[in-house]
Amino acid sequence: MDQLKEEINQQLLKLLSSVKEGKVKEAMTYSLLAPGKRLRPLLFIYVLKAYQMDYHAYLDIACAIEMIHTYSLIHDDLPGMDNDDLRRGRPTCHKQFDEATAILAGDALLNLSVNTILNMSIDNDLKVAIMTRLYEASGVNGMIYGQQQDLAFENQNASLQQLQDIHHHKTGELIAVSMQLAALIAKKDDYQYWTQIGFDLGLAFQIQDDILDVVGEEEKLGKKVGSDLDNHKSTYVTLLGIEESQKKVEELFQNCYENVYSMRINHGLILQILTVILKRVN
Repeated sequence: MDQLKEEINQQLLKLLSSVKEGKVKEAMTYSLLAPGKRLRPLLFIYVLKAYQMDYHAYLDIACAIEMIHTYSLIHDDLPGMDNDDLRRGRPTCHKQFDEATAILAGDALLNLSVNTILNMSIDNDLKVAIMTRLYEASGVNGMIYGQQQDLAFENQNASLQQLQDIHHHKTGELIAVSMQLAALIAKKDDYQYWTQIGFDLGLAFQIQDDILDVVGEEEKLGKKVGSDLDNHKSTYVTLLGIEESQKKVEELFQNCYENVYSMRINHGLILQILTVILKRVN
């Protein structure tokens, strides 16, 4: 997995080389190459590998997903959003540079993700399908909607159903689309299995975040703990408690395992990355 992360990082650097020099490029590079899990591009690659496909021809798609994720983190950390000072163990982009540069760097990463896919040498119908689904997932009815709802409930209590709606879009969409895009490439008939796995995994990941925000260690998380409480946010922990939240995580992972075994793939590869996520401490 470490080797794959390094391969992703090297390709990200290569793609950044087309950007004109200046403060915005510095901020893009600072945020994009910050130490991170690379979860979304890894999920995309692992699904392709589970079908015994050579992922190298599609590595730029993995990078485009990571660019979108990083842009969302940069904007999420801004004073007008969550106003966070620490991300991935380092000062957030607007703290390291300035607010205007951070906004431009996020915009630029979204733009670069589009151009990255447009410049790929793959079948045009596949390219259109990938771009359509990726920008639906990250757009105004997907990830951006989730962020809107997250902000809307910042100073008021959300119900469990409302909280699930927030995280289905804010976190789940980009995790699910990483697996959906691989399904579009490898086997469209399995698309719905990966959709369900992706959204269950996304919800489990968010509940883990809520738990870690209470019991995690700042040094391992690479960001401030207790920020949800500081921002008066409803979380799974505030609604269910830590024990019931952990049970929900285990239930969601069990759903993932059942869907994985419903397909004719290399199950071991997918179980490997699911296990890493289940046992994460950051």
